[in-house]
Amino acid sequence: MAREKDVVVEGVDAIDQVGSLIDDSMNVRDLPTTPRGRRTRESLVAAARVVFERDGFLNARLVDITAEASCSIGTFYTYFETKEQIFAAVIEAARHDMLHPGMPHLADEEGPAAVIEASNRAYLLAYQRNAKLMWLMQQVSMIDPEFEKLRARSAMRFGERNMRRIKLLQEKGLADPSIDAELAARALSLMVSRIAFEVFALGEGPRDLEDLVETCTKLWVNGLKITSLN
Repeated sequence: MAREKDVVVEGVDAIDQVGSLIDDSMNVRDLPTTPRGRRTRESLVAAARVVFERDGFLNARLVDITAEASCSIGTFYTYFETKEQIFAAVIEAARHDMLHPGMPHLADEEGPAAVIEASNRAYLLAYQRNAKLMWLMQQVSMIDPEFEKLRARSAMRFGERNMRRIKLLQEKGLADPSIDAELAARALSLMVSRIAFEVFALGEGPRDLEDLVETCTKLWVNGLKITSLN
């Protein structure tokens, strides 16, 4: 049976392809192989998200999750063993949304700055959708080492993907080749994710999306010394 880490996202360019953030230490069970099984598991994960966002991680109960999903405790244990496992599945789904938020098609002649702007807007919108979970993830990672590892892996995956994008720009002569792509990707990725956390999860600072997109894009473009395609 397919493990979460083996799932490949159809239609996603190789440069954006990332595996599951959940490793074997969490003992997450194999994904169901039948359509009915997948639907039941997805229903449990969706119900768990509602309960976690409403009650928080510590106060969430399995009985509330199964009630929200209109299934039995026995059904829950078919797919998950613990509250921690289903919380990891909820976070995995949210992170997938943020890693692959969907972007409009941009013509090549629009240039790399337009792609960076579209990427920042898609990411920030996805973060806004998942802000409550990101706040919960921050809390849980402070008390559970496994979730701190999950949080760190997520940051690493974002950085690795952006590093590949920066290297591609450098190879095309569109970004400063003297910049360390790995360090730049980490710095710029953390910058955007941190401002998103403060604005959307903590409710601090200006909340105008377009201002955020414009500022983050300028910092990316100026930091990498992006040049036009023309």
